[in-house]
Amino acid sequence: MARTPATVLVVDDDPNFRVFVQTILEHAGFAVASAEDGESALAAVERAEPHLVLLDVCLPGASGYEVLRELRDRCGEGLPIIFVSGQRVDTYDRVAGLLLGADDYVVKPFDPDELIARVRRSLERRRSAAANVEPEAEELLDALTPRERQLLALFAAGRSSKQIALELVISPRTVGTHMHHILTKLGVHNRAQAVAIAHRAQLAASRSREANLDGRSARIATQTGRTYVQGSPSDLEGLSGENGGRGN
Repeated sequence: MARTPATVLVVDDDPNFRVFVQTILEHAGFAVASAEDGESALAAVERAEPHLVLLDVCLPGASGYEVLRELRDRCGEGLPIIFVSGQRVDTYDRVAGLLLGADDYVVKPFDPDELIARVRRSLERRRSAAANVEPEAEELLDALTPRERQLLALFAAGRSSKQIALELVISPRTVGTHMHHILTKLGVHNRAQAVAIAHRAQLAASRSREANLDGRSARIATQTGRTYVQGSPSDLEGLSGENGGRGN
């Protein structure tokens, strides 16, 4: 079966440049998403996390530097981000971009073959890093309960608290309680840091397996105005506490 192509998100306010880069990348076998500014880029990442981001430094509204920091908070260090610029082309600009956390810095105009080579190199670095998962990240996650791991995986996959509450059939307040426990156990101060640990441990990649609870996900059936949860005893035990007997 053919491998799903890697998706590259191109963020640039110049529509002609976006079309140009999309043509180059698609010809090389990549899937492409595009955004004209930081706000639309973050919205695109919220819908589906790309494998790599080509990010213009000079954007309307939030600068590329600000967008990079936001992407790192949301997606962790595992997402390759390459700065692209036709204005900030001096050596100190490139150095500053790399120090801020970009994986690479490409100056316009560039040779199409060079761009493809840099994209492939950054993706290969990500794959190599994923193959050598930091053991401390896995050790930290070992302290979480199965439900907490499931919740963290959903956050790492880009779900909001409201979406998770609906998906797991629990209240937003229960989601908040679980997240408080997760932060305490992981020894971090905010959700972004917890999600970064999840990405280092590849928890987001296994989200579908976690969300299915090994094929024993709960099923909700409404009968005569009451909600019954059907599943294995272990699932029922976890859900009964979260729903606080709301089905009775």
